[in-house]
Amino acid sequence: MSPKSLSTLLKGLAPIKRVLFDFRTNYHSRSFNYLLNCCSSLPDLSRIHALVVTNGCGQNLLLSTKLIITACCLAPTMDYARKMFDQMPKRDVFLWNTLIRGYADAGPCEEALALYSNMHGAGLFPDNYTFPFVVRSCAVLSALREGKEVHCNIVKHGFDSDVFVQSSLVAMYSQSGETLGMELVFGEMVVRNIVSWTAVIAGYVQNRYFKEGLGVFREMVGSGTQPNAVTLVSVLPACAGLEFLNLGKLIHGYGIKLGVDPDVSLTNALIALYGKCGNVETARSLFDGMVVQNLVSWNAMIAAYEQNNAGANAVKLFRRMQAEKVDFDYITMVSVISACASLGALNTGRWMHELVKRKGLEINVSITNALIDMYAKCGNIDLAREVFERLPCRSVVSWTSMIGACASHGHGEDALKLFSRMKDEGVKPNSFTFAAVFTACRHSGLVEEGRKHFESMMRDYSIMPGVEHCACMVDLLGRAGSLMEAYEFIDKMPVEPDVSVWGALLGSCRIHSNLELAELVAEKLFLLDPQTVTFYVLMSNIYAEAGRWEDAARLRKLMEERELKKIPGHSLVEVNRRFHTFLSGSRSQSSLRGSIN
Repeated sequence: MSPKSLSTLLKGLAPIKRVLFDFRTNYHSRSFNYLLNCCSSLPDLSRIHALVVTNGCGQNLLLSTKLIITACCLAPTMDYARKMFDQMPKRDVFLWNTLIRGYADAGPCEEALALYSNMHGAGLFPDNYTFPFVVRSCAVLSALREGKEVHCNIVKHGFDSDVFVQSSLVAMYSQSGETLGMELVFGEMVVRNIVSWTAVIAGYVQNRYFKEGLGVFREMVGSGTQPNAVTLVSVLPACAGLEFLNLGKLIHGYGIKLGVDPDVSLTNALIALYGKCGNVETARSLFDGMVVQNLVSWNAMIAAYEQNNAGANAVKLFRRMQAEKVDFDYITMVSVISACASLGALNTGRWMHELVKRKGLEINVSITNALIDMYAKCGNIDLAREVFERLPCRSVVSWTSMIGACASHGHGEDALKLFSRMKDEGVKPNSFTFAAVFTACRHSGLVEEGRKHFESMMRDYSIMPGVEHCACMVDLLGRAGSLMEAYEFIDKMPVEPDVSVWGALLGSCRIHSNLELAELVAEKLFLLDPQTVTFYVLMSNIYAEAGRWEDAARLRKLMEERELKKIPGHSLVEVNRRFHTFLSGSRSQSSLRGSIN
């Protein structure tokens, strides 16, 4: 290269122009390495690359590898690094690993797997640095079959005892829901690092094995391994799922002791925990104390309000979220739409629907199901059906939501027609679908249809009836006057009857004035749940209707002794985006429930 052309190239290297080498007289690969270490942008890298090529150093394997490593760090995609790689006549394992790692980090992960396969074709064997990136790519792609093939190669090449390889396998199996494979790999680990412990905990918790996840966490702490923020984020959903508030508080305190409590992800997990366990005040305190609130933070707090029947606060927080220009996602909308459903706030719900349309989220299954439920609970079955019919693809959840909407409005025959149409379109019903079908039969008095579908559930779909299914059948039979058949049905139930089952029969006894059976049922209810006031009131009314005033008075006195009070019914009315509460028996508005302005 002429001094003039070299000088021109060097002038372009503005960020690294203070290089102390005189390239005109002292020109070797170490000089390029120094330049590459100072390189901070892709244009600078391109100029250095040009220097390398024009001075005949393009065949230098170490220098080319350094160029590719720098390209992987600086370039937004892997295209530049890949072009250099493809032009190299000679490649070693380290160079293959560099490119595989680049694709595993930046994507697309499919290319990492393709390179791994090509590497074998080139006659090179992967090492303990290759496998973790390939396994991680399998996990990202949910390519469990390919991951198992890689696992076989790991064993074949003798790297199944490497702690980093094992940790990547544990993470892959846990993310794929293969808890058995995760357990086998983890059980063989002689050395367990924080990554492997956390991966196992997360694997159990994500697959709803909450107690197992907590057990591994206890084992980890007992082994002397100190958890990090990621570990605590992984274990807290187990406390939330089991509603172990006290244990969650201990883990919260542990996080403060470790100094990881400012972590945003950990705070989000804590908000979700306290919200799920009914401690909304603490959840809001954590939310308000955050220096930076991300979308997950807003979603967790809105969900906490929705889960605790504070729908007005959920909607109000969503309005604040919009005022602060925080973009929402489908998770936000599902919670807010569900809040509107619980409030019966049709106008606000329709506004949410408009936001969904503008955002292009109307085809999201979770949102459409929430909209169907919201419109149904707000009394507009036509809008619920409109949302349903516009769906391009209907899942079993969509069908179940619409069947349930028809059932709750007393449109039993429409619900059963939808159920038949669902089966005709090849969608297999689940236990929730049958619960909606039985509800439709119950509300419309379709006894024979209910019997038929109850038998079909077990015979045709191998779904064992749960308590909710049995409660519907007892209510259906009881309301139709078949009280003894309902009682015998309870006696033959495949699951232990609970208060919902016996309560349904007690209600039917009142409808048909069967005092003798009512006393038998009430006795079982008072043993199962002596603190629920509803059953005392119902039985007292049955006695009163039968003229047994002394027995009615006895129950009323028993309620007083046990300090049981009936909670008055209430209604919510939405006026100008404000919710007003009216209590049963009151002649005026009793309280202002909340504002969504």
